Formats: sequence, structure tokens, C-alpha cells
Amino acid sequence: MPRPRRMRRREVQRVLRSEARLPEFDRRACPEGLVTRRQLRERGLSPGGHGPVAVLRCKACSYRPDQACIHPTRAWLYSVELARPKRIPTLAQEEALDRAMAARSTCPQCKRRYYFCLPLRTQGCCDPCDKGYEPSPDTYMPVVHRLAA
Repeated sequence: MPRPRRMRRREVQRVLRSEARLPEFDRRACPEGLVTRRQLRERGLSPGGHGPVAVLRCKACSYRPDQACIHPTRAWLYSVELARPKRIPTLAQEEALDRAMAARSTCPQCKRRYYFCLPLRTQGCCDPCDKGYEPSPDTYMPVVHRLAA
């Protein structure tokens, strides 16, 4: 007969807010010029190699103003002044990415390129080739011939 499991209580790490490494701000109390990574992306910017300059506290920690927020739902805040414009890939980089994705989404047996990545490591081919049925036409890309003449 198995022994009953003992539930161990996880030790809560309490860090005083005065000992926190970065300044912390509650939601809707963030100063101008500090934004999250998602807001940087919406503005067409990236952190530019700089780390976060502050922490946006989670909703649960607003009830504990004396403790630092250590929850995974906190957000890092970045400075807009230190941010740089997002890099735009060159045509050669985009072509290399397209070739890599084509290799992951093209079946080696039927040569169809699907709109999703195939399980080539485990299965070796697409599902219709493996199971022996005809795929629906909306799951793969139509063949486009690019002839000069």
C-alpha cells in the first residue's frame, strides 16, 4: 500500500522593495519614457542591446507595497530614449529564411509545400503520404512555375 504523499509548502521568498535591484512601478503609475517590450515593438523599436531599467509590478503585488514583485507575471520596462529602430532584414536574409522554411514544410515524397511544418524527423513525410490519403487543396501551396518565356 503506497504511503500518503506529504505536501511540502514552498518557501516564499520575500524581498523588501528597498532591496530590489531595479526600481518598481505599479500598473498605471509608470513614468513617461518607460514602456514594455510589446509597446516597443508596436512603435517599431527594439531595446537596442540595453537591458530593462525598471520593473512593472503585477496586479497581485499591488496589495503588498513593501515587498518587491518576484512573480513571473511582472513586466520589464525599457527606456524609449535608449531604444533603436528595429533592424530590417536584407533580401538575402529573407531568401535564406524562406529556403529554411521551405525545407521544413516540403514533403520529400510528394514534393508538396504545406502551410505548416511537417514532422520530418519522426515521420519522414507528410501525413497524407504516410497514411495514404489525398490531402485537401487548402493545406498546401499551389505549384507556381516561374518560367522566363
